Amino acid sequence: QVQLVESGGGLVQAGGSLRLSCVASGRTFSLSAMGWFRQAPGKDREFVAAITWSGGIKDYADSVKGRFTISRDNAKNTVYLQMNSLKPEDTAVYYCAAAASSSTYYTRREADFGSWGQGTQVTVSS
Repeated sequence: QVQLVESGGGLVQAGGSLRLSCVASGRTFSLSAMGWFRQAPGKDREFVAAITWSGGIKDYADSVKGRFTISRDNAKNTVYLQMNSLKPEDTAVYYCAAAASSSTYYTRREADFGSWGQGTQVTVSS
């Protein structure tokens, strides 16, 4: 099991930027595929971005492609989500997640993630 703590959320105007961080502890973080998901009020949780344990593959939802960047620093047990050109529709609680199995090289399926952070609120005003 991996314990995850997100930070970096807040209130920002449309067009602004935020960087989310997720610090991991527990099972070897460097072997875990990681992902970011978000949940807006009244909506289901949705995939945002994912990264392999090596950082060699990064994947994004179409809605954030070209604006968001996922990265990781295995020496710091941290995964990041840089969010630029934010839009009001990006408003949501953002969750960091770690793949349930260290043998999972890459996934974007919510069911494949076994550890979740508590979430951090991102609010984008128009």
